[in-house]
Amino acid sequence: MDKKGKLIVISGFSGAGKGTVVKKLVEEYGYSLSVSATTREPRKGEVDGKDYYFKTVDEFRNLIDYNGFIEWAQYVDNYYGTPRKFVEQEMEAGRDVILEIEVQGAMNVKRQYPDALLIFVTAPSAQALRERLIGRGTEPQEVIDKRMKRAKEEAEDIKEYEYIAINDDLDECVHTVHSIILGRQCLRENNLSFIENMKEELNSN
Repeated sequence: MDKKGKLIVISGFSGAGKGTVVKKLVEEYGYSLSVSATTREPRKGEVDGKDYYFKTVDEFRNLIDYNGFIEWAQYVDNYYGTPRKFVEQEMEAGRDVILEIEVQGAMNVKRQYPDALLIFVTAPSAQALRERLIGRGTEPQEVIDKRMKRAKEEAEDIKEYEYIAINDDLDECVHTVHSIILGRQCLRENNLSFIENMKEELNSN
């Protein structure tokens, strides 16, 4: 049976709580999480190598030149990217890897890994989204407005995602996303080698 790990891409509007959803998925269900690289400044409490790999623009561009990213994109004046080496090592070891990335990057991943599972996390309404961004208290109004404008653009690409998870109640949303991942693993086409092995074993008895 094919033991290679699967790639799970989780995107969502800024402020929808996707980071918290992903954190709980890792804590409660043991998924591997690919830590993204970024050129943005760390927020209070964020740790380099744990929350993000914080890079200068020159360092980031150097990694682009060496094909060090599965995908990278510019988002609200900063660069974000998914380091290639960690993801491929984890999948080869049979572990399912979550990528928490924005829409543009998700489309790039899907082109390289056609069987990647794409899930979009959203707040229950645009008003709730704005309230959450304001409630974080980490960014000026100008940046919040940019994020809301970007959300309007991202809404056009939600149709590219296979599943939508509404983050109204956090625990319920985490359970929903985990159930989606389990459901995908149980699809017949993802278990063809298992089926063949079972048939061979039955025929040999």
